[in-house]
Amino acid sequence: MAEGTVNQSEKMVHPAVKPLTELLGTWKGDGEGFFPTISSFNYSEELQFSHSPNKPVIAYSSKTWNLKSGQPMHSESGYWRPKPDGTIEVVIAQSTGLVEVQKGTYDMNEGVVKLKSELVGNASKVKEITRVFKLENGELSYVVEMATNLTALQSHLKALLKKL
Repeated sequence: MAEGTVNQSEKMVHPAVKPLTELLGTWKGDGEGFFPTISSFNYSEELQFSHSPNKPVIAYSSKTWNLKSGQPMHSESGYWRPKPDGTIEVVIAQSTGLVEVQKGTYDMNEGVVKLKSELVGNASKVKEITRVFKLENGELSYVVEMATNLTALQSHLKALLKKL
């Protein structure tokens, strides 16, 4: 591409999404899950962030597999709506039927997106979920914390992913 010209795909990214363009694409890696009420487990994950041209939203999807057997485990999808003021709204529907409405902040100078549930729907036990995503040295990591009607907010999932 000639110097001074703008890549067509960059030109079509909505201004609200531009600060998060580094997230766009497919990420793959491994994670681990744990919680007082379940047995610990390891998983492989593929996470995807995509953007429709000129829309102020990022589509999000995640699929996980058992690290040992390769059997599918969990999937979820939703939308991230970043705002110019550094806040973000997220909706996620999980394959278990649970739905999350989250609000938070992003600071891409620090490479961090922090989310906290405003609503956890269709869940008899889960009361709160937080997610923190970090972009560092070309890797994406996250930590998910969860609170239930029996447990306080604590770590549930963590993973480290690389862009494909």
